[in-house]
Amino acid sequence: MVHEHILRSITSHSSDQTVALGEWLGRHLPKGTCLALDGDLGAGKTTLTRGVGLGLGGYPVSSPSYTLHDLHQGGRLTLSHCDAWMEDREVAFLEDGGTEWLLGEGISVVEWADRVSEWLPSPRLGICLLHQTPSSRLLEFRVFGPEGPPEGLCAALMDLIRDLPECGESS
Repeated sequence: MVHEHILRSITSHSSDQTVALGEWLGRHLPKGTCLALDGDLGAGKTTLTRGVGLGLGGYPVSSPSYTLHDLHQGGRLTLSHCDAWMEDREVAFLEDGGTEWLLGEGISVVEWADRVSEWLPSPRLGICLLHQTPSSRLLEFRVFGPEGPPEGLCAALMDLIRDLPECGESS
């Protein structure tokens, strides 16, 4: 079964709420998940990733726009963080073996994922972040692709989306 429709939308009213949602994801994402982030410039892709890093093990996340790829190890799962803002450099990185980081047992996060979508594994969790007001963002969650390795990942991602807390809730 191929999924590409919005499964859930959540509004974050502040960067703190976006970090908290990312932290929840970091604590609950199943191993082998590729998190594909897209959306407006300045909408909070790196902010959400900073929260994922906290949830996975307190990793200090910053934007890898100029370094292409950051790897964080030692927590619950490894975090591989890529930024495809500079599309040509990112494609060269992926062609030269960078896709190995996307297929690992940890969590991979790709910002500006639409720019390199043909390189991304399926299934994957897509989140589009869009400006609503100067401080609030709409986050649209979807699962892309058919069921694939690891076994049961597509269903696990759909369950994860269903269980996401609304911003401002704790769990």
